Amino acid sequence: MDGCVWPQNSELMQAYHDEEWCRPSRDDRYIFEMLTLEGAQAGLSWSIVLAKRNAYQTAFHHFDITFCAGLNDADLEEIKENYQVIKHFSKLQSIRTNAEAVLKIQKEYGSFADFLWSFVDHKPIVNSWENDAKMPAQTPLSLLVSKDLKKRGFKFVGPVTTYSFLQAIGIVDDHVKTCKFHTSNR
Repeated sequence: MDGCVWPQNSELMQAYHDEEWCRPSRDDRYIFEMLTLEGAQAGLSWSIVLAKRNAYQTAFHHFDITFCAGLNDADLEEIKENYQVIKHFSKLQSIRTNAEAVLKIQKEYGSFADFLWSFVDHKPIVNSWENDAKMPAQTPLSLLVSKDLKKRGFKFVGPVTTYSFLQAIGIVDDHVKTCKFHTSNR
């Protein structure tokens, strides 16, 4: 059985594909981690971000949302200097900004997961692409979620980044039809 080709020959990418990508999650901390990493990816390759994932986890206390919301610019500067994270300061500041926005959503919806999953009536969208080339970079759903997130103050959540984020947390299953990890093949 052929499958998704985007992981290529990278063990790190293949492990992410096999163990996490498009798997539904309702864990706010994991969802925040994926939001952060997808935002860090903007303009870069996913393999670069995955290679820095452990540094992000250490620097941001495993994406503890309250911890991240409490960081100040000096804390972020220290993280920038002392950890192997993406050095783009606006991206680092967005972690704090997005954490603050997540905390507000949690108060309003009970959880960040409930808020996000409400866009799809709490059921994942399962696509059946013939190959990776057919997969879109953005969709009407990612445009809608992106617009709502931006309205709530989130940063680095354009529609393309948001689509990747929705895949990462399993709201969208974009494994190709022939991939052993596609919902219909599990």
